[in-house]
Amino acid sequence: MAILKHIASKNANYGEAQRYLLFQYDEHTKKPILDKNGELIPRKEYYIDGINCDPFSFDLECKELNAQYHKNQNFDEIKSHHYILSFDPKDAEEHGLTGEKAQQLGLEYAQKNFPGHQALVCTHTDGNNESGNIHVHIVINSLRKYDVEHQTFMERPCDARAGYKHHLTPSYLIYLKRSLMHICHREHLHQVDLLSPVEKKITDREYRAKHTGQKKLDTLNKEMLSKGIAPRQTVFQTQKEYLRTAIEYAAASSCNIEEFQATLLKNYQITLKVSRGRFSYLHPERNKFITGRSLGSHYTEDYLFSIWEKKKEPQHQSHTRSDIFTPHSNSTTSAFMEQKETEAFCFIKSDLRLVIDLQQRAKAQSNPVYDRKVKLSNLQQMAKTIAYVQERGYSTEDDLITALTTSQSETANCRKNLRSTQQELKRINEQIHYTGQYLANKSVYREFLHAKNKKQFRQEHLSEITLYETARNFLKQQAASEKLPSMKLLKSEKEKLLSIKNMQHQEYQKRKQYEKELQTVCKNVEMILHGRSDFEKSSEKNLPPR
Repeated sequence: MAILKHIASKNANYGEAQRYLLFQYDEHTKKPILDKNGELIPRKEYYIDGINCDPFSFDLECKELNAQYHKNQNFDEIKSHHYILSFDPKDAEEHGLTGEKAQQLGLEYAQKNFPGHQALVCTHTDGNNESGNIHVHIVINSLRKYDVEHQTFMERPCDARAGYKHHLTPSYLIYLKRSLMHICHREHLHQVDLLSPVEKKITDREYRAKHTGQKKLDTLNKEMLSKGIAPRQTVFQTQKEYLRTAIEYAAASSCNIEEFQATLLKNYQITLKVSRGRFSYLHPERNKFITGRSLGSHYTEDYLFSIWEKKKEPQHQSHTRSDIFTPHSNSTTSAFMEQKETEAFCFIKSDLRLVIDLQQRAKAQSNPVYDRKVKLSNLQQMAKTIAYVQERGYSTEDDLITALTTSQSETANCRKNLRSTQQELKRINEQIHYTGQYLANKSVYREFLHAKNKKQFRQEHLSEITLYETARNFLKQQAASEKLPSMKLLKSEKEKLLSIKNMQHQEYQKRKQYEKELQTVCKNVEMILHGRSDFEKSSEKNLPPR
């Protein structure tokens, strides 16, 4: 799967980035690896090019540009941006991805998304910790060198002009992820949905902690074995990994939040805290809670509540014991989508505002200028309200109230349909997640079944076996035949549901605005006819007596 990573650097030494790209570095200490003579060791295979600069004088040219525009002179300014496009290791074998091809894709990506910037594009084929995954480094000077044509992803006019700095916003980052997904789809490379919340969120810091901890544990176990002592633990587990495993077991054996909380505390000494409806977990060796969102989308309150709700639903009679490993039929999904596809609601928002009751404004009574200003504004809003009522053919107050009631009902139905689509989308995402999890750990589980010492093998591969069994149990509950669900079909259904969800969200927002507008009209009409609105009267009744 292709992954996009961004690092903002305040280091004024641009040559450090060059050395990292060209020479071997220790991935954990971030220090260069030296030979016997104390000299830097070049990387075994790499491809490097420069955009709007020479790749071997990148540092000097960046400093000259900074001096020209008097930018990047302070220590707290971001001097460069480092983007990493990391491809799946399987792409090299299954789709013929080479270092040269990845370099061309990286150049295309940089020229399209960072126009006008000085950029280094370098491809490494060794991967992190020699994992073999091909990845592309794109290092750009934060200051733009040339004026370029304004692009759709640029939010400000100055984002296309020379002498202005690279501005990474959340919407721009989403665009960059979509661009990478488009390239992978076009080149038929492995790809995941970078825009959806990560089901298991493993940060770079946790990944390195896992590797370092495993290395220390292996060294300690060797010393114990040399002394004739059998080590109890062979696989290092981070605190977040411990929480994830415990939450998966506790959620699978619970039916509600009370059982879930009790199971975590009793079996794993984990404390669950619910604050503003959000779940946080306290590891037995920590003093600070870890939020469910930092662990991944499958450890948040929404996902866990959806699991418990499904357990409450009665099993369909049409499902038999042989109904395993197949998602809902295509016809069922199609029917669901046809039911959700409704005509778009057309609405043009007006500039109507509420008429202000001057009797309730102490400032108007004490300030004649403010009083006159509000009276003029009220006259304008009354005129607009009368025109609004006449244009839409409302002859009585009852017609207005009926229209408002109808609008509220339609808004509620639209909100209900949107939530239903979101639940269906969650179901598809779960199918995709557990199908991938099942396939990824199937080989380990097969080895476990043929192992002579199953107990020892399970202890050594507890994480992989747990993931496989969790995925298998989930797919058994959700599926309808013994055939494994097609990832292509699941992703196709997901794309259709995302399209429907976006349409329904837009319609819901329009109906919500329309309902608010009708409420404003009703209150203004009440103020015009009776001097004050029902809202003010109801508020007055709740006031304490003087």
